[in-house]
Amino acid sequence: MRTISVNVITDNIREMCIEANHFLSEDMRQVLNDAAHAERSPLGRQILAQLQENLRIAGEDMIPICQDTGMAVIFLEVGQEVHFEGGSLEEAVNEGVRRGYREGYLRKSVVGDPLIRENTRDNTPAVIHYEIKPGDQVRMIVAPKGFGSENMSRTFMLKPADGIEGVKNAILTAVRDAGPNACPPMVIGVGIGGTFEKCAIMAKRALTREVGEHSSVPYVRELEEEMLTEINRSGIGPGGLGGSTTALAVNIDTYPTHIAGLPVAVNICCHVNRHVARIL
Repeated sequence: MRTISVNVITDNIREMCIEANHFLSEDMRQVLNDAAHAERSPLGRQILAQLQENLRIAGEDMIPICQDTGMAVIFLEVGQEVHFEGGSLEEAVNEGVRRGYREGYLRKSVVGDPLIRENTRDNTPAVIHYEIKPGDQVRMIVAPKGFGSENMSRTFMLKPADGIEGVKNAILTAVRDAGPNACPPMVIGVGIGGTFEKCAIMAKRALTREVGEHSSVPYVRELEEEMLTEINRSGIGPGGLGGSTTALAVNIDTYPTHIAGLPVAVNICCHVNRHVARIL
């Protein structure tokens, strides 16, 4: 059994919130650079160059890469041989978010009630997803999610007879409906299977997969590649102003489901696709 103080969790979450909002991950930086060279539209290339310049300024001046610093989404993979001491794990995570957003001077965008809508003033509570794993390590992913793209995300409860063509249509429908509102070029996470809520969580988690890392399931890999090609043929382009780069990646995860259903969730993220991972 390994013991970890919850204070360590707080300190790491604080640092990760600041890092994710100020610096693009290396995989996203590389794919954005590749897109800037490959984009066929002059206006599209200009937009991508402006996005890269924005990233440079944010890193040098330590200002957020986007004014919407998101709602903090946390994935915690906890080894079953880990014991936390010193207080509540959930409170420790939220304290890390609280400190990160206050000390990092990040915009506080969370309201305490979805209808009363009074700001909590510290960007808590976070949305936390827990998973118990073998071993004695803790893997943490902090993924601040802005709502320009979040609002464009969709869940489809398809019929089994809709099959893979129905899945393709659902993905393309979500992207077409999003258009410029999701701040393209986008990263698209897709969850197929499970239940209503399971496919949505899979779609969210798929966004944190490293760009260029495809599914190990052959047909899913082919679907990822086909959807990326089709989406980039849509002409939406960078900033929604036309071009050949509408999406930077399509990441798809699957899960067993019921004989009567085919749930599909499409979680769209803008070009920054913020996420930071650490292992304790």
